[in-house]
Amino acid sequence: MRHLTALALATLVLAAAPAQARSLYVEAGRLLDVETGQVSTGQCLLTQDERIARIEPCGATPAGAERVDWSAYTVLPGLIDLHTHLADAGQDADLALPMKTSPQATALIGAQNARTTMLAGFTTVRDVGTYRGLTDVALRDAINLGRVPGPRMFVAGAYITTPGGGGELNGVVPNDQLPPDMRLGVSSTPEETRQKAEFLFANGVDFLKLIATGAVLAVGTDVNKPELSEDQMRAAVEVARAHGSYATAHAHGAEGLKAAIRAGVHSIEHASLIDDEGLRMAKDRGVWLVMDIFNGDYIEDIGTKEGWPAEYLEKNRATTDLQRENFAKAVRMGVRIGFGTDSGVYPHGMNARQFAYMVRYGMTPLQAIRAATIDAATLIGHEKEIGSLKAGKFADMIAVSGDPLADVRTLENVAGVVKGGERYR
Repeated sequence: MRHLTALALATLVLAAAPAQARSLYVEAGRLLDVETGQVSTGQCLLTQDERIARIEPCGATPAGAERVDWSAYTVLPGLIDLHTHLADAGQDADLALPMKTSPQATALIGAQNARTTMLAGFTTVRDVGTYRGLTDVALRDAINLGRVPGPRMFVAGAYITTPGGGGELNGVVPNDQLPPDMRLGVSSTPEETRQKAEFLFANGVDFLKLIATGAVLAVGTDVNKPELSEDQMRAAVEVARAHGSYATAHAHGAEGLKAAIRAGVHSIEHASLIDDEGLRMAKDRGVWLVMDIFNGDYIEDIGTKEGWPAEYLEKNRATTDLQRENFAKAVRMGVRIGFGTDSGVYPHGMNARQFAYMVRYGMTPLQAIRAATIDAATLIGHEKEIGSLKAGKFADMIAVSGDPLADVRTLENVAGVVKGGERYR
């Protein structure tokens, strides 16, 4: 399945490095091919503008190129996080924080989050929703135009959710009194869902985010309870496909998750309480799971210390261990898994801490790295452009000390970052 629409193509083209990008000659101490798992030495990557021109045995620096000495490091593709919330105020004990944070302030916070994320080695993200609708579109466009540094962004614009559902800011004021930009995707019928989906595409989103069940971090919602109906989700999926795109679904509970799969979604976020039938459905239909198995520990630790709502903490405890057990099942079954962390629940820049959890719960280090590189690129339909280091692809690469195939935690400390042929670290 490919989602290379005119909009998506424009996103990739505009997401090239700023005009000042120059030719780099990157000397890699160890070069990791994420597709084969092979590591080579003595290789140099020549970039031209935003792309890789060639990979060759190191020699003299080509005329006009700047030599980047990463001979002490392992070099691999820029990482991809498929579940981020850059354009948001962040998680806090104050339920009203997103509403207290103006759209303008949210955009500036997003710019800071984008820079932090890229410097942590994540050169591409899929941003899966913001309370301040379309702020992520503005952030993506600012990055693409070189106005602020940040990763390539693929954005959802807003949550498509039922009134009072897991994508609403519940418990602050009556929901019908929330600012209009916080309810761009709220819908009650398949036709209304279709209209909201069309509105989002008309305003520049790359894909749709559907709220299929209640959420851990939303007051008054039950993670086991289906929210959007199967017909509503099918309507959204049809709109997305008509635009050459796809829909992903937030889903914890098994029944809502299976309804989303039947409706035709391309991926499932969280999948905490997926049952064996749901796992088989995902595998048989090629549906991706994006399971954020790190942040449960952060929520328990920091949420308890900071006094997050008791409802949040109770639901987090009810889902964290089961999600990790189901992740291990999915790995054993060979279900397609992409790397996604729910950044914004925890501070941005800590994304790579999830790698160790993925290995602890059944993946090899290479599988975990692939989930955040070539597999993630495949999920978003851009594996020909990003996700591995090959001539013709975007020059997105990072450098880390040590061997991530031996110790995946080396990815938590990135020494060098190049995105689109521009060196940022």
